[in-house]
Amino acid sequence: MSIIETEAALHEAHRDNHTHRDVNGGWLRPAVFGAMDGLVSNLALMTGVAGGAVSQQTIVITGLAGLAAGAFSMAAGEYTSVASQRELVQAELDVERRELRKHPVDEMEELAALYVARGVEPALAREVAMQLSRDPERALEIHAREELGIDPDDLPSPTVAAVSSFGSFALGALLPVLPYLLGATALWPAVLLALVGLFACGALVARVTARSWWYSGLRQLALGGAAAAVTYALGVLFGAAL
Repeated sequence: MSIIETEAALHEAHRDNHTHRDVNGGWLRPAVFGAMDGLVSNLALMTGVAGGAVSQQTIVITGLAGLAAGAFSMAAGEYTSVASQRELVQAELDVERRELRKHPVDEMEELAALYVARGVEPALAREVAMQLSRDPERALEIHAREELGIDPDDLPSPTVAAVSSFGSFALGALLPVLPYLLGATALWPAVLLALVGLFACGALVARVTARSWWYSGLRQLALGGAAAAVTYALGVLFGAAL
């Protein structure tokens, strides 16, 4: 009994310690990167315009226009991209479905060959392929995963991608505009809040990478700050030229 209990405890410890990061990023990756994109692009846009010594009203209108244009652009791009990808996958699944219907034996042999290539004994691979091929839908699912590397039951949604991209981009792009909407009359509060947001986004990215939170935060802070500085300098240059 003690041996069984010891093995159970070791199994529990292994299961608790043998966890992996979500390498696909889940919802966190697109949300954080969408917000980061909106934050950097709108901050750079506003600092570029501010460098031209324009009025406060012009800076606010520019920031709001950049938020709306960028959010709609991101949503449209994500919807088109994901919808196209989904349609391509569906087309490939239709091809595989027809092949399974017309040439079931050849497809079964193909599946067995895939298992053999992975080290399974030929007789066992053939038996496994034969059993999996009895159900056409299960066979389609297995072939899609083995040959195409996709899960037919877990295809991305264009609508979800578009809505999440719109929301995250708009949220990030709002940060540089927010101090002006709350009554600020200078550029520095907007830049300060945006830089804090950049550091926070970079730190969140560390959850889906092997980097430390402070390194990711400082890296994004430096990149976003550099983009704002360059566009501000360009704004000053062009503003003086005009």
